Amino acid sequence: MDERTLGRTGLVVSRIGLGLAALGRPGYVNLGHGEDLTGRVHPEQLAAHTGVMLDAAFAAGVRYVDAARSYGLAEEFLGRWLSSNEVRAERVTIGSKWGYTYRAGWQTDPEVHEVKDHGIGTLERQWAETRTHLGDHIDLYQIHSATLETGVLADRAVLTALARLRDSGTAIGLSTSGPAQAATIERALDIDAKGRPLFDVVQTTWNLLETSAETALIAAAERGVGVIVKETVANGLLTDRNPSLPAVLRDLDIPADVVAIAAALARPWAAVVLSGASTIEQLRSNLRAAELPVDVAHSLPDLAEDPASYWARRSDMPWT
Repeated sequence: MDERTLGRTGLVVSRIGLGLAALGRPGYVNLGHGEDLTGRVHPEQLAAHTGVMLDAAFAAGVRYVDAARSYGLAEEFLGRWLSSNEVRAERVTIGSKWGYTYRAGWQTDPEVHEVKDHGIGTLERQWAETRTHLGDHIDLYQIHSATLETGVLADRAVLTALARLRDSGTAIGLSTSGPAQAATIERALDIDAKGRPLFDVVQTTWNLLETSAETALIAAAERGVGVIVKETVANGLLTDRNPSLPAVLRDLDIPADVVAIAAALARPWAAVVLSGASTIEQLRSNLRAAELPVDVAHSLPDLAEDPASYWARRSDMPWT
């Protein structure tokens, strides 16, 4: 698989990365996720399955793995995998995120799945927790789902602490969600620390249904910021599992997930496009996107929805 440098960070990444949101916990907001993990929801079963997924991804050339403190035991599973083979560990770039705390208690239907807090206390606690599981293998640390509303981009204590992490050798980024992603990215790009930009990476939802951040992402890439694309298959809405899949995708002789990921890969500003696969079969299908001719993705009609409507629907999707 092709590799490239993640913006100005100097970190080497593969064009497709593996996200662990659906692998570190028994419940997630993906169509059919519960079915995917049937028979392997005990922590040790899921740890073994995550290891198999990571092995398969690495063998296929995947060199970027994405985790977060709120992804259940994802960091712990990833840490075990990294420690099992030091040579392999040195060849993979690892990113994780802080800002959400997992509260589901290993259940798929709790009252609360995760709690968001972008305060300095959460940053300090979760950085220590991430270090416990990943040690020195933290190449990129990101604010998880930063928004203007949380005030995190104006919190001097948080920004100063992140600058210290950057100066110690960890690249700093942020992930974004919601209909105002573009405004969040634009604000983040203007934040300096000690005479240079604080954020070197942005991880953003972009897919054929939600393209509203594209102009901001183009600007970010032009300024040397590494762009990671997440939720490319729209939590399963852009897969053949969706009975309401747009007809233009259903009528192709190519699985919808392949086309959706290829569309993101075709964007020159996208450094890494994440696969959120739960199974080996899904991973293999997702990876086919790297071989799809660019003209297939560019020939698609505009499928973008109103951002507010898209995010309202995503919020209503069940965790399974």
